[in-house]
Amino acid sequence: MSAALVLVAGIVLVALIKFWRTLYRSPLRHLRGPRAPSVLSGHFNQLAATHQALIREWVNEYGPNFKIRGFFNAPSLFTTDTKAIHHVLTHSTDYCKPLDARRLLARLSGPAGVLVTEGEQHRNQRRVMNPAFGPVQIRGLMGVFHEKSLALRDYWMSQVSEDGSIRTNVGDGISKMTLDVIGVAGFNYDFETLRTDKPTNEVNKAFQALFQSPLPRGTFALLARFFPILMTLFPTERTKAAAQALAVMRRFGMQLIEEKKQQIMSEKTSHSVEKKDVQGRDILSLLIKSNLASDVPENQRLTDEDVLAQVPTFLAAGHETTATATGWLLCELSKHPEFQQKLREELLSVDTDTPTMEALNELPYLDKVVRETLRLHAPVLMVNREAQRDDVIPVSEPFVDAQCTLQREIAVKRGDMVFIGIAALQTAEGVWGEDALEFKPDRWDDPPEAITNTPGVWGHLLTFLGGTRACIGYRFSLVELKALIFALIRAFEFELTAPAEDIQAIGRFLQRAGLRGQEVPALPLLIRPYRRV
Repeated sequence: MSAALVLVAGIVLVALIKFWRTLYRSPLRHLRGPRAPSVLSGHFNQLAATHQALIREWVNEYGPNFKIRGFFNAPSLFTTDTKAIHHVLTHSTDYCKPLDARRLLARLSGPAGVLVTEGEQHRNQRRVMNPAFGPVQIRGLMGVFHEKSLALRDYWMSQVSEDGSIRTNVGDGISKMTLDVIGVAGFNYDFETLRTDKPTNEVNKAFQALFQSPLPRGTFALLARFFPILMTLFPTERTKAAAQALAVMRRFGMQLIEEKKQQIMSEKTSHSVEKKDVQGRDILSLLIKSNLASDVPENQRLTDEDVLAQVPTFLAAGHETTATATGWLLCELSKHPEFQQKLREELLSVDTDTPTMEALNELPYLDKVVRETLRLHAPVLMVNREAQRDDVIPVSEPFVDAQCTLQREIAVKRGDMVFIGIAALQTAEGVWGEDALEFKPDRWDDPPEAITNTPGVWGHLLTFLGGTRACIGYRFSLVELKALIFALIRAFEFELTAPAEDIQAIGRFLQRAGLRGQEVPALPLLIRPYRRV
């Protein structure tokens, strides 16, 4: 037996001992919950987007707090209880992202990405980055949002055939547009992906390799998630391609950082740089000032590695939420032409192609359509957190556990996992009524009182999470989404090209719109230029 296999076997044995100790020590083992289909993977495979109906059945049967099984059948808490969720999200030092999830994210951004870091490093990054995502800064990016939205409009318009329509995977064009937006708004770099006369450059290819290829599946992929040394000892073609792509992204990021530094220093006559000397509106400019400004305390500065890690982080996070949400929004409006026409009439009442941020936010039906889309189709299905110490989680109502004991709180031990069911909560009949799974924008005229307990950062929803790790760019995403829909619905009519029942959520961590049986989601729609009568 090779030394590598002996090493792997030893690591797996140690991990198994740890998992089995957790299995028999965790107080979560006393909760009610469904039987796991696999001793190895527990319920892992049933937490994918295509199984959301099953998760809703679990919530209906066991209530808002129940036990699911993780790796090697270790008990975990699955919750849609707003009081429990509030506790977990507002105690971020006690409930951190699990190590395996951080390792997975680190392979995409490096270990210093804001989605990876914890503790003081994360708080410092947020402190520096928050100003870049405030209302004033987002207002200053409206020109970018409109320019790229109209570029997508013109891109599709140029493809209209002689019969006056096009059939296209709308996700492809939307993905290109949102990538162009985050390139300009984030780094003052234009990927120009919507230009048909330009070949795909090295950075675009690297982005696709890192973020748009399907994640590996199977037993090896599951084991490698918890034992990353397996990827080092037995690299796959995908891991090799991802490593090469990340190297390209690092070179790209370092080039941007060096160019921005030189620009700042060349514009200063003295050797001292202050906050006000960085005039760029893009995110990268605002981050670099923390490295160079003499009036920023040393302990609040970001290292070059911190700044570098945010390049792929913002490319992924800033692109994915808007692209996924826009796809679902166009899908729902294609299913419901009456809603589409009502929205179009409101948007056409605006006498400009480039409204201000305030004007967009004052369009009531657009706001309701966006809210309903992000309720029904939250891009991120769920998040999980690992308890860093023994704790007691409060619950909204007492419940009976598997031993027929009335419980008024949930005890957890260090190492226990807590899964927060975002999609399950936002489609719960107990909160939203019997029509919870239906797309009804007008429900926001009189939303249920129960949602006021949802600890989300926006709209009484968990789409952008809440607490100290809420999505830092939620304003960016919302305004970009509204600007894009404003341009597209004024210009086009959208129709389904496949039966509505064939459209489903596809993905493990993100739920993108696609057709039944697809591994890589694609949403083909029929698009016709809108003609005013």
